[in-house]
Amino acid sequence: MNLRTCVIFGGTGCIGTHIAKHLLEHTQVERIYLADIRPLRDEGYVKPLLRWTEQTGGTQPRVMYVECDVRLPLDGVPLPQQADLIVNLAAVHREPGHEPNEYYETNLPGAEHICAYATHAGCLRIVFTSSISPYGSSDAARNEDSLTIPETAYGGSKLVAEKIHAAWQHADPNRRLIVLRPGVVFGPGEHANVARLVRSLERGYFVYMGNRSTRKAGVYVKELCHVVQFAIEHQERTGEPILLWNVSMDPPPTLEEFVNAICSSMKYRQPRWSVPRNLLVGASYPVAGIAQLFGIHTSVNPVRMRKLSQSTFIEPKRLRDAGYCFRYTLEQAMTDWKQDAPEDFDLHGGMNNNSTHKARS
Repeated sequence: MNLRTCVIFGGTGCIGTHIAKHLLEHTQVERIYLADIRPLRDEGYVKPLLRWTEQTGGTQPRVMYVECDVRLPLDGVPLPQQADLIVNLAAVHREPGHEPNEYYETNLPGAEHICAYATHAGCLRIVFTSSISPYGSSDAARNEDSLTIPETAYGGSKLVAEKIHAAWQHADPNRRLIVLRPGVVFGPGEHANVARLVRSLERGYFVYMGNRSTRKAGVYVKELCHVVQFAIEHQERTGEPILLWNVSMDPPPTLEEFVNAICSSMKYRQPRWSVPRNLLVGASYPVAGIAQLFGIHTSVNPVRMRKLSQSTFIEPKRLRDAGYCFRYTLEQAMTDWKQDAPEDFDLHGGMNNNSTHKARS
């Protein structure tokens, strides 16, 4: 890939930092701008990336941070005047965690402002990370040809954002758009769904609630980076103006497979107990209410409890048809995660719940 300048919006989050590292290590990109509302986090897995932010030998650093709020027009933001690749990761995404209007008030203007910047910078290629949320939940397998039925404001906002990016591409036949719909993204710096699962298994309080066979579409963050590179190279070969690909392990793992992989790679004890779903969901209401009353942060929430028993059986059909070969099994991903970021498995200091697994706006 001949990429001189790349701008990653939402670039200081988990996915953005990994994509930046991947492009620096596996492509000929000369300079990457990380445009985000917050600077780079001081976490172990980010330290190799921080080296590229330093100026050496009188030359400019290869990685530069630009403070940016995509909810606002980008005219006054010190972004490069020319860009070869834009990666849009910026989003309000955590569910629960925001009011319904907040998803639309960030994700839609963000898409519009980034597409406007792409036009100004003469950029002909955008990679947009959407989500599997537009599909809704279902026990039946679905792929890119399936009907989208968003059940949440987040899923609806992501679907509309896809249309905004598609309109940008349709305005010029030379433009190329890649829309990726990843399942839950896990790995170093994630601090979200799978991190909570790891922590509950490590501490021994995880229990099933009749959901062992519930499928959870998911992808290791480093695998997602390889998919981004593969999609760009595939598009260069085929000339397809728009790619819309689901990104998940194939087939999507069950919750029990997630649990088994974590316990096997981390040497945790297998959970033995199973509690009725209604009992746990019912108990989560007073726990969440008391925590909110006293200002205590807790991951116990009725929405999260219900999501644990909802399948996201989303298949990466087009990725499979394009000939992509996965690099990580579920157990290999967990092992690599612990090797790369052992601090994420520190009971006393790791996996801060206040962080998010996906780039912010």
